[in-house]
Amino acid sequence: MRLYRSIPLLRIVPDDTKFDFMRFRRISFPVSAALSIVAILLFFFHGLNFGIDFVGGTLIEVQAKSGAADLAKMRSALGGLGLGDVQLQEFGGPADVLIRVAQQPGGEQAQQAAITKVREALGSEVDYRRVEVVGPRVSSELLAKSTIGLGLAIFAILIYLWFRFEWQFSLNDTVVIYDRIREMLRRYKRMSMPDLLNISVNSTLSRSIITHVTVTLALLALLLFGGHAIHSFVAVMIFGVVLVGTYTSVFIAAPILIYLGVGTSRMEAEEPAEEAKTSSVKS
Repeated sequence: MRLYRSIPLLRIVPDDTKFDFMRFRRISFPVSAALSIVAILLFFFHGLNFGIDFVGGTLIEVQAKSGAADLAKMRSALGGLGLGDVQLQEFGGPADVLIRVAQQPGGEQAQQAAITKVREALGSEVDYRRVEVVGPRVSSELLAKSTIGLGLAIFAILIYLWFRFEWQFSLNDTVVIYDRIREMLRRYKRMSMPDLLNISVNSTLSRSIITHVTVTLALLALLLFGGHAIHSFVAVMIFGVVLVGTYTSVFIAAPILIYLGVGTSRMEAEEPAEEAKTSSVKS
């Protein structure tokens, strides 16, 4: 009987990488802190770019004169008008389209100017059934309750991880790296924390990259074929997964354990044991 050797179909990085990730912690921490401060300042001084569901806008109901409405053509025509967030969706029959235009700065005059631009862009190919200014579908009360609910959910997850692991260990892909670190802490009692963290990150590097690549491929499909309505949301998700997620797991989550004092207790416990062993040998 012939035995076949299993060959891995996909290998992005070698199994024995020895990158010194911890040497960059003196750069990654101040850079991350500076970017976080800039993000907070932008939040307070520039604010968020809310969509139609949060700020309201203009609702335009149209019906194609001949056959089904061409949403792609209409979306392309309205996308270059500079009106901000414009949403199109079919409702009722295939010829009926509901257009939502984001609220324009400048009061009622600006709203009427936006409606005029839409009429000029769509031309005479559609009939206008209804045009009205609408308020936000997501109220401030719902937004506040959703924020509170999200905060409580994150807090509950952190509490679970505190009891399951330790309070220093965190979420998502970082848990995989942290679990390897905990395993290494039990195995290598005398190894320095920077060396131990480097070994842990390198040993999970292939798994982390494959995870992020597969998630990114799924998000790219949504970005390219999901339509204009979710384009901005998916772009933000890709930025968060590829850049922020991968970067923080390797260059923030792991080295921060050094500053939190993880691993010092094991070495302190070993020192008295070594001293007792040495004194017994001398005696």
